[in-house]
Amino acid sequence: MTVREAAVERWGQFELSLAGPQEGNPYAEQELKGYFSKDGHEVSVRGFYDGGGVYRIRFMPEQEGRWTYRTESSAAQLNGHTGSFECIPAQAGNRGPVRVKDKYQFAYADGSSYAPFGTTCYAWIHLDEAMQKQTLATLAEAPFNKLRMCVFPKHYAFNSTDPDCYPFVKKQGGGFDLERFDPRFFAKLEQRISDLQQLGIEADLILFHPYDKGRWGFDAMESSSDDYYLRYVIARLASFRNVWWALANEYDFMEEKHMTDWDRLLQLTQEEDPYAHLRSIHNGTKMYDHASVVFYDHKQPWITHLSVQHWDVTMPPIWHREFRKPIVVDECCYEGNLPQRWGNVTGEEMVRRFWDIIARGSYCTHGETFADENDTIWWAKGGKLHGDSPERIRFLRTILETAPENYKPIPEIYDVPTIGIEGEYYLQYFGIHRPAYRIIELPEGSSFKAEIIDTWEMTITEVEGLLNGTSRLELPDKIYQAVRLTRVS
Repeated sequence: MTVREAAVERWGQFELSLAGPQEGNPYAEQELKGYFSKDGHEVSVRGFYDGGGVYRIRFMPEQEGRWTYRTESSAAQLNGHTGSFECIPAQAGNRGPVRVKDKYQFAYADGSSYAPFGTTCYAWIHLDEAMQKQTLATLAEAPFNKLRMCVFPKHYAFNSTDPDCYPFVKKQGGGFDLERFDPRFFAKLEQRISDLQQLGIEADLILFHPYDKGRWGFDAMESSSDDYYLRYVIARLASFRNVWWALANEYDFMEEKHMTDWDRLLQLTQEEDPYAHLRSIHNGTKMYDHASVVFYDHKQPWITHLSVQHWDVTMPPIWHREFRKPIVVDECCYEGNLPQRWGNVTGEEMVRRFWDIIARGSYCTHGETFADENDTIWWAKGGKLHGDSPERIRFLRTILETAPENYKPIPEIYDVPTIGIEGEYYLQYFGIHRPAYRIIELPEGSSFKAEIIDTWEMTITEVEGLLNGTSRLELPDKIYQAVRLTRVS
């Protein structure tokens, strides 16, 4: 059967639905693949069973023009389907998936800059519909363009609610059938990824985590079940352009898995994803101390960037020298007042860590953990934001997004965290230091506009006159100040 389909935009989603066998276990027993071709280039895509006798193949075209496809399957009903569709230019707001640009930065596939300003709502999709919609409404007004979230449900402090459905179907008598997926869960997950896409937010999907403790057993599946789950998730979700793969959160807390397991799972993720979405693995605090960091080997080609947990904002330059990949400090503590050490820094401290990390050439992720009588805490469940840091993070984002695209950290010249382009642009952050003035060394023969930025009050004050050569810059003698220097001639 040959079908000519409607047009699909570049980095959009083409979906082919086919009726097929329902007997036995179609999730495990039926293999389906689609082959998409254009100008001699062919992309292989794994299909999946979606319940009710429906099989699907999803494809994200990355080139404009006419694409043709064919299906292959051991099931006669699924084999030999062919067709074509036209890939048209990307529409407004569609800049494609995020890629690594260089060892410091990211960019969208269309070449436009992307700086991750993320937040964390680990279990938000496992809450009721009203709470999920409240979270989306909050995100629509917030400054964040990346969201860290779990696929599996989470059993942890302030979060022990049973979700309405799970990735796997329940067995009669208890437990889960790890060979049968629940399409209801994946339909919900896909809707939320699509909702985030409409808001311009990347979905940083945490595929495994240790927050189970025997309640459901998803943290201790056999390797064959891990692989089976991973292939299915990638087949369903890889065609969403805003997906990132976070292989695990605090992987070193998962005692049932070893480093060889993580190597295998990360390589499998790389092999199964035809679009090379970003891939990371997030550490806990078990494997390092303050002075000596022992990460997963981020030099491996199946790791695209570092997703780090660490409270010391001075570390990113060390990691850059070792791994030469972009760094996102996805967990640097949370703004809030919980009794746990990680959940009670002030808004000022959260904003300071954001600025300090970014001024060292890396990126930071927000989280909020204020005590609530109903345990409705943003970091776990979403809902509403209450802290002081989000608006200051928005202010920082506007500053960074107006910086020159190819800025880099400049650690060799200044004793203050600085990013910029030598001789053109400098952004320095003083943090908890409060100099009354600074001697600034600028290129002779060039003139620079100087601006003093109060990162907490969110003000930008232009200094009268221009600076050049060796200049004295008077400062407010207060903490949380930054300086922006821009060449004007």
